Amino acid sequence: MLTPAGKATPAEIAREDSDAHAPSSMPDGLPVPRRYWSVAAIWLAMTMSVLDGAIANVALPTIAHELNASAASSIWIVNAYQLAITVTLLPLAALGDRLGYRRVYMIGLAVFTLGSLGCALSHTLPSLTAARVLQGLGAGGIMSINAALVRFTYPKKFLGRGIGLNALVISVSAALGPTIAAAILAKASWEWLFAINVPLGFVAIAIAWRSLPVTVGSDRKFDWISALLNALTFGFLITGAESLARDGVVPGLSRLAVGAVAGGLLTWRELHREAPLVPFDLLKLPIFGLSILTSIVSFAAQMMAYVGLPFYFQAEMGRTAVETGLLMTPWPLAVGISAPIAGRLADRHRAGTLGGIGLSVFALGLFALSIMPAHAGNWDIAWRMALCGLGFGFFQSPNNRAMVTAAPMHRSGAAGGALATARLLGQTAGAVTTAVFFHLAGTRAVTSALATAAGLAALAAVVSLSRLALAPRPRPEPLDRIDPAPSGPTP
Repeated sequence: MLTPAGKATPAEIAREDSDAHAPSSMPDGLPVPRRYWSVAAIWLAMTMSVLDGAIANVALPTIAHELNASAASSIWIVNAYQLAITVTLLPLAALGDRLGYRRVYMIGLAVFTLGSLGCALSHTLPSLTAARVLQGLGAGGIMSINAALVRFTYPKKFLGRGIGLNALVISVSAALGPTIAAAILAKASWEWLFAINVPLGFVAIAIAWRSLPVTVGSDRKFDWISALLNALTFGFLITGAESLARDGVVPGLSRLAVGAVAGGLLTWRELHREAPLVPFDLLKLPIFGLSILTSIVSFAAQMMAYVGLPFYFQAEMGRTAVETGLLMTPWPLAVGISAPIAGRLADRHRAGTLGGIGLSVFALGLFALSIMPAHAGNWDIAWRMALCGLGFGFFQSPNNRAMVTAAPMHRSGAAGGALATARLLGQTAGAVTTAVFFHLAGTRAVTSALATAAGLAALAAVVSLSRLALAPRPRPEPLDRIDPAPSGPTP
């Protein structure tokens, strides 16, 4: 419980100090070389799950043509994957806290590989959509547990560095996704976009089996009712928001109403539980709650730019699709440069300061894009995109570290699930907001959307700086609940 001033009570401080100095059954992080193998398994699985979100977008017209599907119905090839991930993140994170993170991660990896095989063997839109749902369920297991495994893999003094490198892998995967998809489609059929995951999945499973940290779960029963309410809440809220922008007020509001009712029931059921599926216990911690809020707002601003700029480049500036892809590339590449640097700094400096600096640079980059002249050259566009990426990457790693370390070790799964959910909620909100701008004024509204995104990023910078009063230095990492012995031989 928190005092009205938002500070921990003396009892909580004593308990946290006790947890921080409790005896541990393992060294600080995994030993080398096992640590490197664990990181390889984590990165390989994340790369596959991120790539599959990106390559499907590029291949969608080709797949729709081959399956004789309409453009509108083929959208479900993308939506089924994203929706399956969104509704399972928190339940699978809670399952990781109960069963152990390694077990849930490996099951997720196996399901993702099986779903990829199903996609490669599909010859109709319904079967491909069903396989994409299976893929999404597996990706949910990977993404929900990712942060927890990173936390248990790295020594506490290197945790920020590890989170920064994780962000680098995700950014590079997102940047390379369209290029890899185009290269495969140039030489082979669309089925190979998914078939390539099968051998990679088996390799990742083999490495993960031998190297991932083995955590000790709890004996708390899994709450299936809360998991169902969670799926209804996020499923109807997200599809309702999209429907509101695409189909009109009535269908959108009806779905939003169902999601709101389910969310109210979920909150009533979960709010006072000791370890709830929706981590209300962590959200009560000011540093965690502010970090989650900052993440949602910043990812919304990022997605507003990601969705709007391709249309603006082509419709208003006359760029080709290939040129548009190249112009979008400086952003994720800059994230890949700044995120590892910020991660190293986060191990020694406050997340509020680093995040505030990064988000301020991000806001400047978005504002620079919003006032970009209509006949700007490629280099004039590229430096503005790179400025956005540098700022966003500099914010992301310290913010993720603050979220992960704010939670007790046995709630690492819940913290990681909340981190991933915040990212997806922000991205959804940004995409829907941009769709509203398009509905009101077409592609000319992109500059207004970018200016709005700059304002959101500036607001997030203020929220980030407000954390300075709550976390004067990087939070020490307590060690508990982990078994150093792998279930297989160490490489």
